[in-house]
Amino acid sequence: MRNDAAEPKYATAEIAVWWDIVDCPIPEGYEAHRVRPSIEGAFKKLGYSGPVSITAYGDQTQTPDNLLRGLSSTGVHVAHAITESTCALMYSDMVEWRRHIPPPATMMFISNQVDHVFSLDLARLQQETQYNLFLAYSVSSKAIPALETSAEWRWNNLLKSKTKKTRVVKIYEEEESDRAMFYCKSCDFDCQSLRELRKHLSSRYHAMGELLCPTATEISPVTMKWGRNFPAKPEYATAKILVLWDIVDCPIPEGYEVHRVRPSIEGAFKKLGYSGPVSITAYGDQSQTPDHLLRGLSSTGVAVSHAITEVRYRRMFYDLIGWQDLNPPPATIMLISDHIEDYFSTFVAGLQQCCIKYKYNMFLAYSFRPNKMLALVTSAEWLWESLLEGVYLSSSLCSTVSETRRHVLQRCSSQTGEPESTRMFDCETCLFDCKSLDDFMKHLSTNEHAWEVSILSQYIISFFLTI
Repeated sequence: MRNDAAEPKYATAEIAVWWDIVDCPIPEGYEAHRVRPSIEGAFKKLGYSGPVSITAYGDQTQTPDNLLRGLSSTGVHVAHAITESTCALMYSDMVEWRRHIPPPATMMFISNQVDHVFSLDLARLQQETQYNLFLAYSVSSKAIPALETSAEWRWNNLLKSKTKKTRVVKIYEEEESDRAMFYCKSCDFDCQSLRELRKHLSSRYHAMGELLCPTATEISPVTMKWGRNFPAKPEYATAKILVLWDIVDCPIPEGYEVHRVRPSIEGAFKKLGYSGPVSITAYGDQSQTPDHLLRGLSSTGVAVSHAITEVRYRRMFYDLIGWQDLNPPPATIMLISDHIEDYFSTFVAGLQQCCIKYKYNMFLAYSFRPNKMLALVTSAEWLWESLLEGVYLSSSLCSTVSETRRHVLQRCSSQTGEPESTRMFDCETCLFDCKSLDDFMKHLSTNEHAWEVSILSQYIISFFLTI
């Protein structure tokens, strides 16, 4: 469990804590007024000393008065919510808090539901506007591992943090007890007295409110409403663009001129205001790709990478990481594949959350739309065949693309009428590369290549048999 020391910008910044006291209850025999000092003690151990706001959510009709008094006496706010609505209310309060408190600041959830209920939407929010994030839970799951955190605790271990209990409690009783609030989320009611909260929760007004105006039981994902295909931001408009293209998932349509692929992709970029240099690599089992397609791609500056099905995505992934090492942001990365969710989305989304100033602009293309929202936030997405055809449907781009295509074909035509290769061919299996299609195809037909493929296939089969 990684618990990083505080970065200077977060060390004294505000910290907001949303705590589900049903998932993570106060242990029997544990003094309620020790909860806040224990949480703050864990923060201080990592170097955080900023002001802390804690709100405890749950069905407070089931919480004993002595626990609520102990919490409020140390400045912990108490929010009443029916159990089914707790997650939705915590999340909506977090979203509202983000609207008013800009980074740098720290958020913390104490709940067992983070991974299952709102991890996906929160991971997307974090890619766009990054806050420092803590988690605590009594049961860990990581159902959606895309959410990056700076610190995580088991709830019971967090409560064991050493604190100067007597002194801390005295400070809060004297200075902060008047600031603790009691809320009824069902009725939009608040007060500063436990007696008033109890009176409200037992009232006919409250009973009718929960019956006639029930609170939401499911979160409303904020990022689901986000648009796509935005105009280029200034920092990305002329920056480099890397395109990793799976030609097995997204093949060149039958009858489509291979020389149109690169101009079509670049035309779609230009339509959004991107004019930076574009590097495209096509991945697949190239022994199955017709020579005229490989020659046509290479003639327009598209690199061709041979990788058998079992390692195709791994190769794309390694090339992505290697390119990032050599090309810091601002830059754009485009993935063309139908397996983005399986092999790329979670990891790349995690990288995008690590540090906003190192965030890449992301594009996607696929032959069919994903059946659910991806963890990875993008600036533009296309259906593959629409991408190839759409540029020619736009009159404003027709002349540009036609000129690009004429230039490419003219540049790449040899005296014999055969287009020359302008990019590399490589075989990931054998770590072989060349600039000639003939040399490349000759390599793929050698016994040495067949032997390497056989060894790799046997290794992959044995690996999966052992897991």
